[in-house]
Amino acid sequence: MRDILFLLPPGFLDNDRREFCPECAELWGFLSYYPAIREALDIRYEKIAHPREGLVALLGEGRWNCPTLVLAADAPHQDFPEIAVANGRAHLGSARAIARYYARRFGTPVPRGS
Repeated sequence: MRDILFLLPPGFLDNDRREFCPECAELWGFLSYYPAIREALDIRYEKIAHPREGLVALLGEGRWNCPTLVLAADAPHQDFPEIAVANGRAHLGSARAIARYYARRFGTPVPRGS
């Protein structure tokens, strides 16, 4: 099983205009720096509208933040304080938390200001 990264698409219609999610874009930048991590992920796009079905299916009702990283069952996470658990699944719900987790797990640099 692989970690699953839920993102919003690079462009979507909201507030009567085309927008993008800055946190999702930040993660795409991180993944372009570290393509080996990108290749090891299952990346799934969610719609802007709630409920976001893929997230709800894994984490339960009311869980639809993007970006969210749902960790594989065998992923190390016991000593990382930012990890939350819902429906028995460990997950992280922000771009910076995800980058800090991968810094600890794989030795990538830590985001500035962390």
